[in-house]
Amino acid sequence: MSYALELKDLRKNFGKTEIIRGANLAVNAGERIAIIGPNGAGKSTLFNLISGRFGPTSGEILLNGQRIDHKAPYEINRMGLSRSFQITNIFPKLSVFENLRCAVLWSLGYKYTFLKFLSGLKDANDLAEKYMSMIRLDKKRDLLAMNLTYAEQRALEIGITIAGGSNVILLDEPTAGMSKSETTRFINLIKEVTVGKTLLTVEHDMGVVFGLADKIAVVVYGEVIAFDTPEAVRSNARVQEAYLGTHVTEDQAGGH
Repeated sequence: MSYALELKDLRKNFGKTEIIRGANLAVNAGERIAIIGPNGAGKSTLFNLISGRFGPTSGEILLNGQRIDHKAPYEINRMGLSRSFQITNIFPKLSVFENLRCAVLWSLGYKYTFLKFLSGLKDANDLAEKYMSMIRLDKKRDLLAMNLTYAEQRALEIGITIAGGSNVILLDEPTAGMSKSETTRFINLIKEVTVGKTLLTVEHDMGVVFGLADKIAVVVYGEVIAFDTPEAVRSNARVQEAYLGTHVTEDQAGGH
């Protein structure tokens, strides 16, 4: 069986320090996975390995059945995986529309050869408009990205991440720094724009985790110690001891 994303005995050392210690994970197409764990557990390192920022010390990473470990980030992106970062990554001096149009160009085959003016690329312009509407920034179309609110900039980054046409999306703490009301709206936005896509997100807000994820992967000391539905993870004794400390109540889980 071919998974959308699979980690096989993945390991990563920095010098003599082993950060990822034989991580295994198999994600089906279309699943929404939240990756949780205490600070220093290796969550960001896993994302960096999957997206090609780091090469693994050993083990395998497969995207739709094809190995991607040791490939460059741009190669992995062209194979169908995109990610966002904890720190917002946008083009601040381009408009909302221009940011999204840049994101769709490669997927439409334009690459870096522009034989036409961008304004004449109807398919790229139409697709950029579509994503702009999906992230609800159509009323901010011509505003420079640097002048958006923080939550709007995060929404734009999500739009850029999905606009390249990737089927596997990695979001690194997408709701960090948002208010409770902004977070609630953002969860709904993420659900809408990732329909039919495979989603992995690193998240500390348990309300977001239980409100968004089909399954939760718990990472402790570089290992995936549990991978199951939110309900099963919530009642897992090993998870409670290693990460949550106590049983997660409905209130702690944001009522989800």
